[in-house]
Amino acid sequence: MPDARFLVVFDADSTIIRNEVIELIADEAGRGAEVAAATEAAMRGEVDFAASLRSRVGELAGVPVASFDRVLSRIEPTPGVDALIAAIHDRGGVAAVVSGGFHEILDTVAPGLGVDVWRANRLAVADGILTGAVDGPIVDAAAKASALREWAAAYGVAASATIAVGDGANDLLMMDAAGLGVAFNAKPAVRGRADLVVGPVDLAEVIALLP
Repeated sequence: MPDARFLVVFDADSTIIRNEVIELIADEAGRGAEVAAATEAAMRGEVDFAASLRSRVGELAGVPVASFDRVLSRIEPTPGVDALIAAIHDRGGVAAVVSGGFHEILDTVAPGLGVDVWRANRLAVADGILTGAVDGPIVDAAAKASALREWAAAYGVAASATIAVGDGANDLLMMDAAGLGVAFNAKPAVRGRADLVVGPVDLAEVIALLP
């Protein structure tokens, strides 16, 4: 892959999209409220992310994969995301997403938004039905930071030319690893540790931070 001038790595849920995808899938199982409360606690950093994710995914057991079409129809891109990704590309940068969410949804959403590379968790499926387990290693805070470093090396980008944008505690290590950590639509613990805080829920506000 050709070298890039800079790299911007985004979280997905509540960052490039307004939704928390696991809550949308949980709605299909009638367990949306319970999973939403657990997700909020995980994003505030009150519980271990991997353990919380396994517990929340367990609530998805029995949901048919066919219902993902309904989930996708409910996805709301965050205002300004198209303008920001276009600006990244115009300036010779790479737009990446690393998510504690799921490839099953992100594999449609990310290319639709013009994202260059992405990584997420996978849901275990048997006979077209979610089993309630995560398939493979969990994308947690450490994995997010590793992805940023891996992509920076792959695109020939110095650490100082990387930007991480996220909202939850699971994004803090990625933000620490980046040259610039941006809290967007973020929980208090994240705002307190970020290099910069973007208040309006409009990703176009990040354009001014690009190299």
